[in-house]
Amino acid sequence: MEKVEKYSTNRLVNILSGILFSFGITMILFLIFGIVLSYTSISEDTINPVIIVITGISILIGASVSCIKLEKNGLITGGIIGIIYIGILYVISSMLNNNFGLNTYSIVMIIASCITGMIGGVIGVNLK
Repeated sequence: MEKVEKYSTNRLVNILSGILFSFGITMILFLIFGIVLSYTSISEDTINPVIIVITGISILIGASVSCIKLEKNGLITGGIIGIIYIGILYVISSMLNNNFGLNTYSIVMIIASCITGMIGGVIGVNLK
């Protein structure tokens, strides 16, 4: 019984650390992109694609790092990290924009986040 509780506690801690790590990476990459966007002549049309790429990279790295200590279930843990990450991001952005509707962009972000989290989880479990 103790082993099951310890595993579930470790998994929860890994999920939370993966989400926090992903948000940290996101903030750093958004800051870099903001500086590049401000001081160069890059078109503002690149904002949405760059946001998708930054989000994917952040989830991939966060899920990989958090699943390194796990020996199994990287696919599930990574998927959970991706879904919770994008859920938090969606709620925050919807509150800021006063718009809680789902559109094509939101659905693409949800699917991409889940898939990237799963890939990151598999990579993390297999890194030893």
